[in-house]
Amino acid sequence: MSELKHIEQLNLVDLLKEIAGKYGVNAVFSTSLSWEDQIITHHIFSLNLPIRIFTLDTGRLFPETYSLLNSTRERYHKEIEVYFPNHVNLQEMLTQKGPISFYETIENRKECCFLRKVEPLNRALEGVDCWITGLRSEHSENRKELPISEWDEQRKLYKVNPLSNWTLTEVKKEIEKYNIPYNVLHDKGFVSIGCQPCTRAIKEGEDFRAGRWWWESNDKKECGLHN
Repeated sequence: MSELKHIEQLNLVDLLKEIAGKYGVNAVFSTSLSWEDQIITHHIFSLNLPIRIFTLDTGRLFPETYSLLNSTRERYHKEIEVYFPNHVNLQEMLTQKGPISFYETIENRKECCFLRKVEPLNRALEGVDCWITGLRSEHSENRKELPISEWDEQRKLYKVNPLSNWTLTEVKKEIEKYNIPYNVLHDKGFVSIGCQPCTRAIKEGEDFRAGRWWWESNDKKECGLHN
């Protein structure tokens, strides 16, 4: 992990250049098309860096999310790799438990998240040396101590969270500065956007993650992507 410590002193653009120079195509960025992810996508594409960008299509995304994926492709004239769940395992779950089993128990919800998100992510990260994310420490209590760089022992790769210390205000300013396309649901109270059945707009004063899996307690609100 020592070889990446110095990147904590770099700004976002220089950090991405450093990663691209060190890892090339063996560095990937996973985007959920959030505010944060759109910023990182903008700089990777604008700088024409060799870092590959991919997203997970769970099959349950909002129409607005698909629209943003398309407008992002058109804006930068670049491809974003799309990973889908394993259809055999997904078909088996839906056949046995129905289409909304995730509302019934936490175990069912985590199973759905694993099949639709974690398994495709693991495939996308095969052979990768550096994984870039758009996570911020403000996102949830679980991410309060989120480092800029860390070693992912399970996947045997470096994980870099370049926006870890950014505030939401800084994120919005960056979006405005570069006129970066973003999900219009953000303007309707959706601050954290995932699958349509599991996401709602938040109310004034609610926690950033209150709109995700709102029927569960806050200490269980992770899908397994970043455990």
